[in-house]
Amino acid sequence: MTQKFPLFVKQDWDGFFGLAIDNLIQLLLIVILCIDICGFPPELVFGKILPAAALSILFGNIYYSWQAHQLAKKTGRSDICAHPYGINTVSLFGFVFFVILPVYQQTKDSNLAWRVGVLACFLSALIEIALSFFGAWIRKVTPRAALLSALAGIAITFIAMDFAFKTFARPVLAFVPLFIILLTYFAKKRLPFGIPGGFYAVTIGTIIAWAGGFMDASKVSSAASELGFFFPSPAVTDLWSVLKPPYLYSYLSIIIPMALFNVIGSLQNVESAEAAGDSYPTRNCLIANGIGSVVASFLGSPFPTTIYIGHPGWKELGARAGYSVLNGIFITLICFLGAVRLVLAVMPLEAGIAIVLWIGIIITAQAYQATPARHAPAVAIGLVPALAAWGLMLIQGTLSEVGATLAQIGDQNFIQTYSVKGIVALNQGFIFTSMIWAAISVFLIEHQFNKAVYWALVAAVLSFFGVIHAYTLSGNDVLTHYGWAVGIPYAVGYLGGAFLFFIARYFRP
Repeated sequence: MTQKFPLFVKQDWDGFFGLAIDNLIQLLLIVILCIDICGFPPELVFGKILPAAALSILFGNIYYSWQAHQLAKKTGRSDICAHPYGINTVSLFGFVFFVILPVYQQTKDSNLAWRVGVLACFLSALIEIALSFFGAWIRKVTPRAALLSALAGIAITFIAMDFAFKTFARPVLAFVPLFIILLTYFAKKRLPFGIPGGFYAVTIGTIIAWAGGFMDASKVSSAASELGFFFPSPAVTDLWSVLKPPYLYSYLSIIIPMALFNVIGSLQNVESAEAAGDSYPTRNCLIANGIGSVVASFLGSPFPTTIYIGHPGWKELGARAGYSVLNGIFITLICFLGAVRLVLAVMPLEAGIAIVLWIGIIITAQAYQATPARHAPAVAIGLVPALAAWGLMLIQGTLSEVGATLAQIGDQNFIQTYSVKGIVALNQGFIFTSMIWAAISVFLIEHQFNKAVYWALVAAVLSFFGVIHAYTLSGNDVLTHYGWAVGIPYAVGYLGGAFLFFIARYFRP
């Protein structure tokens, strides 16, 4: 007998709070980066970009909720969880700093910079849709440890560690919400009145913040002055105006790798969901991501959308499909009302980041739990590139605070003494590098030396053209360096590894 799969369950509120906070952070980044860095007028950001982004998020949230219902009907299970969905963080930073900002700096025309950004989003979407037809094959030839270890690396660093630091920076405010989450999710304790732990954490954290003097009432007043009604309008004409040379090909060296990152990240998340028990069609997910980004570009958002990291965590919370719809409705409302900064002025991030921190821990644990025990070393080695990327972010932040840059110290002993050069090289294309090293490790563990050779050759090709490891320094920024033979030292190293693996079959056990 087919079990009933309700539209909403009580635990969907926990999932909603965590996912909404994650999305709010992305929206706040859009406001700050577009207005303060790229010189966009507030009316463009609040009146065009955010409403467009909201509808693209709403589209994906509704689709993935529907997809979860379909899988529940097909399998007769009531524990199906929908994919989380939102703005792609990697593309957000990539398109701002390597597409939108350069156009603005060259032309001082914020409208042109915005339109070129919209074009980048559109082209990225087309590439993802095209690659959707190869997604299942990529998952087939890639070991699960390679897919999950890259996610685990991001989860333990950029999610768990980052939010843990924020928690310990303000313990009076953040510890109680954190302990509520741990009590609810680790100990599985039911809180009074059956109210979800996420609701308690956010509510009590907000009360502590205001009672303890952590909040600024003037910011509430300032953010409230931005309120209005902003409904999206088509931007196809704006997109068409730059759908021609030189804009059509000027930034392909950024757009293509960003699209590849999006595809690989989505494949990893689909694999993560399957490891948690929910098997979704790879092609459908990639196409849905691409269509969501097309919706964004047609309405004026330069930022692609994608499946988010975290499915096993949301599922562990008990969230099903309703949390996705709740998130889409909430994000749409606050963007249409221009209330992004108001929400964050009223509710401190510390009240809800414990949920996201917990998600990072669960994803990391899954990488070990959902792979064969003998592949644990491969998972561990796959974490290293993400640790390097995270370490580089800390170094850049520290240098910025003291008024120095990576370019300034590039020829000094510091960059050699503390292995900064290696950290930077490992940071470049770290998602690919994580998969490659983990995959090679799996096939060496299994004595499948031919497959290890193939992955080493892939790494050599990617290194040769600068997709991984190659870089240039510009101030405190690390720029990807694409081109012919730009990563020769790394390509030679990988070729040496491929040769060694090839002859390894003749070595004695």
